[in-house]
Amino acid sequence: MPRILGIDIPKEKRIEAALPYIYGIGPTISREILKQANIDCNRRAKDLTEEEIARITSIVQTNYVTEGDLRREISQNIKRLIEIGSYRGSRHRKGLPVRGQRSRTNARTRKGRKPVVGAKTKKP
Repeated sequence: MPRILGIDIPKEKRIEAALPYIYGIGPTISREILKQANIDCNRRAKDLTEEEIARITSIVQTNYVTEGDLRREISQNIKRLIEIGSYRGSRHRKGLPVRGQRSRTNARTRKGRKPVVGAKTKKP
């Protein structure tokens, strides 16, 4: 398994589909990286040479924020919104949808399971 930035990418997949296993890299950025590195998108990850892997790694490190740095940046942004008391920060704090979705119905992903109301218990 080739390792890029400490992440094992799947060796049997095409390199274009294997790069998005790195947090912060999606399909479009994956194609851009491969174009900059002059690597064919259809090659399998196991067929890459050490020199090609080094080229991909250097491009990702210099041009993109990925993995731990990106996670840290996102969490700092959320903490900042909460601290300044913005509307979005209050929605993050309450665990409700942040981007304007309705929450009277739906929003179960953010709110969690429905609370059970009026459940009958068996008497012994």
